[in-house]
Amino acid sequence: MMHAQRVLRAGSKSFAFATRLLPRGTAERAAVIYAWCRRADDAVDLCPPAEAPAAVAQLRGELALIYAGVAPIDDPTLGPFAAVVRATGIPRAYPEALLDGMAADAAGTRYATLDALYGYCYQVASTVGLMMSHVFGIRDDRALRHAAHLGIAMQLTNICRDVAEDWERGRLYLPDEVLPGLADRLGAPLATLPRGAITGAVERVLGLADDFYASGDRGIRDLPWRAGLAVRAARAIYARIGRELARRGFDPLAGRAVVPGWRKGWLALGAAARQLVTWATRPVRAPGRILELRDAL
Repeated sequence: MMHAQRVLRAGSKSFAFATRLLPRGTAERAAVIYAWCRRADDAVDLCPPAEAPAAVAQLRGELALIYAGVAPIDDPTLGPFAAVVRATGIPRAYPEALLDGMAADAAGTRYATLDALYGYCYQVASTVGLMMSHVFGIRDDRALRHAAHLGIAMQLTNICRDVAEDWERGRLYLPDEVLPGLADRLGAPLATLPRGAITGAVERVLGLADDFYASGDRGIRDLPWRAGLAVRAARAIYARIGRELARRGFDPLAGRAVVPGWRKGWLALGAAARQLVTWATRPVRAPGRILELRDAL
């Protein structure tokens, strides 16, 4: 577990901040899930592009071992993740879908439409929220759909924040539907491209993210008290990134949008207040099924 906590603190200050609001055991499981997701992401992003498909194949092999119950328990990431999978009943479909998203990155997939981009966001972000829902004990179909939407909202925010960074790595996630023709110019300095078209696309995608945030909000009331508080705080921090992008005119070249620690504290206090207001109307949870992409969108 200590390894997972170190990976979490190094990889995501926002997620690490939110997990501090969880009960200890739940926070440890959240860190384990994050560490496995980070392992998958790094396996693709940190290797030469030609080796990325083989890296995805290795990740799929490791996942098969985990669900066969024969994962190497001495591996600091795979062993704890296998234990969390067993303890919480995380369906294989969720981490498998996340690896599908890694495979899309390895293949340099471009997205023609917003719907295609939403599918990618489901793979790499909604699945994390769905795995966490199992850690929280949530199985209700409606609540899971809202969790999937919150993941899409956060990933859309990430995509808008990281346009410049992704461009430098030869990637563009903004779809042709909102930014036609730009993918054909990958390799040119981003600063030489039409700034108005880029800022307009970022503004539009962030506006769509707000719709998914609104749906995600409707599912938070299904969560246990401290889980709901942590998710509200994470949601507020990510949404604040979007507002910071708006303050900068939606310009990806205006510097990386970040939320300082002091503001995260204020956002957590606001999340606590909202959690108190909605807790009294929390519905009864019911058993559900695995939520697939076609059900989430």
